[in-house]
Amino acid sequence: MRKAPARKAPAQQVPARKTPARKPAVGTPQARQTTGRKTVPAGRRPAPATRRPARGRTPGDPRRWWHRLAVVGGATLALIGVLAVSAQPPTEAGQVPAPAAAGEVAAIAATLADAAARHRAALAEADALDDQAQQARDTGAAALARVTADRAAVGAHAATAYRRNPEERWPLAQLSLHQPGSTSDVLHVQGLAEQLAERQDRSVARAALAAVQAAQHTDTAAAAEAAAAQARGRAADVLAEVRTIVADLDPTVSAQWAALSTSAAAADQQARNTAALAGWQDHLGRLAAAGVTPPPAADLTDPGALPTGLAALRDATGAPVPGTATTYAAGGTLTVLSAETVAAVSAGFAQLGKPYLVGQQGPDGYGCGGFAATAWAQGGIGLPADLPGQWASGTPVPAGQLQVGDLVFSTDPRSGLDDVGLYLGGTSVLSASSDQGQVAVRELSDLSTAVRVTVPPATPAQVPVTGPVSATCSAPLPAPGSTPGPVTGAWGGWANGQIPADQLCSIGGGHRLRCDAAAAYRAMSAAYAQAFGAPLCITDSYRSLDAQVDVHHRKPRITAVPGTSNHGWALAVDLCGGINAFGTAQTAWMQLTAGHFGWLQPDWARSGGQNPEPWHWEYGDLG
Repeated sequence: MRKAPARKAPAQQVPARKTPARKPAVGTPQARQTTGRKTVPAGRRPAPATRRPARGRTPGDPRRWWHRLAVVGGATLALIGVLAVSAQPPTEAGQVPAPAAAGEVAAIAATLADAAARHRAALAEADALDDQAQQARDTGAAALARVTADRAAVGAHAATAYRRNPEERWPLAQLSLHQPGSTSDVLHVQGLAEQLAERQDRSVARAALAAVQAAQHTDTAAAAEAAAAQARGRAADVLAEVRTIVADLDPTVSAQWAALSTSAAAADQQARNTAALAGWQDHLGRLAAAGVTPPPAADLTDPGALPTGLAALRDATGAPVPGTATTYAAGGTLTVLSAETVAAVSAGFAQLGKPYLVGQQGPDGYGCGGFAATAWAQGGIGLPADLPGQWASGTPVPAGQLQVGDLVFSTDPRSGLDDVGLYLGGTSVLSASSDQGQVAVRELSDLSTAVRVTVPPATPAQVPVTGPVSATCSAPLPAPGSTPGPVTGAWGGWANGQIPADQLCSIGGGHRLRCDAAAAYRAMSAAYAQAFGAPLCITDSYRSLDAQVDVHHRKPRITAVPGTSNHGWALAVDLCGGINAFGTAQTAWMQLTAGHFGWLQPDWARSGGQNPEPWHWEYGDLG
């Protein structure tokens, strides 16, 4: 953390001091921005005239008195709870440095997004090499088992040969011209002896070959393990590069970065997103106004050894909160998060509105675990994409110490850890959840299951709950046996058949649905596959308005008027593979089971209905 010199009021400004040239951080754009006073590297505030160590001040330095005041102010935090972003007073006008050019901020964001992708690719390569090494070890173990078996066969044959009598060893010696009737028996014994010898030779050869193969597979496994270690080393280098970049980011740049999202959301969701983003930007503006650059996480792990100018943040009981700090500015206290946390939260906000896509890590869409992993990778901290792995990567947060950026998990009896997001303050969490259908700000009443990944655990924390199925990212599947309730067709503020593709989720084969319907469909398809050995067969899902016009022109009697079809809300499917006819086992399964996953057949499409269509199914009761 660096504390900038105090600024004078605009009417008393003095000429800027000359600043020695500084190299841009590794990986940052080489472009520079021009402020009203001097030119500085993109994403940074003007540096003081001389570089001073992070700790200690020159005798008589005016900032030493400020530091004493900060320490005194920090002592009062024993009476103050965890500070929410929205609790800060308005930013004082004229104190925030000039913002960077939009293109420069976008370039920084693109650089960090590319770094996250390279980190993810290196880890994927390492995982693939680990699989290759394991396969080689398994094949080598099988070869060794063959070696053992063949050597045992050779030993058994040798033992048998040792116990044979002379007649059995040399049967040809028993041939006699005086007893021609014994010839066939002697030749039979000779043939058996030759067969045994050949079998022994084959066993010896197989054992030798298997031994060579086992050694080859051992070498292959070792080479794959070494390559996997190199790939993980590259992933670690990428994260180090990212930390170098974010360590120097001015808070105003992070605030602009957080606002880069252009994806839309429904009106009420958009209001929540906008309010949370404004609160985050306000907090970053206060840091900038106070001249605070968030310090690296490594400098905040020990509350007793914080950088100069910072004091320990304490909870309501007076206990220090590791991984964070506080400072005294503008007559009040201000929470200081790590540079990695500020970058991760800003990166997360920049993805607002991106669609929920099962198991994905961006850039076009995210699952809940993939979103958290990608956001934190852009902060310079590597996390696995699975929820148990993310839980084990951080230190559990005690009650009353939750801070912005902490990973908050939702739990479900079926899956244990079921969803994850980045805490924003109050009851707000930023996540890519199935029930939202996109990256969005959601409200959670239970915030008790959380970890702080900027404070690595001494030992991995035990997963608090487990379940028999995989995490669903809060997919709203009805309980088995329940009847789905009414569903509103119109959603997101879009007209029927005019929903943007990036607001829908893929179910495979080029088909897309509203994301909650897609999650339910995939679960139903998996259950169907267990019963029939193959997933659901589908011919139609979301229909754009143009597609509705086309199909209605071709099939006017059995299709809805364009602009009114439930296919246009991405909430209906047409199925095949036996479900396209009444009276089949597949149709019977759907009629019995589909409702458990929220899928129903409307009355008009049932057998005996106004327009029987066994293939047509809808998510929820659309009326």
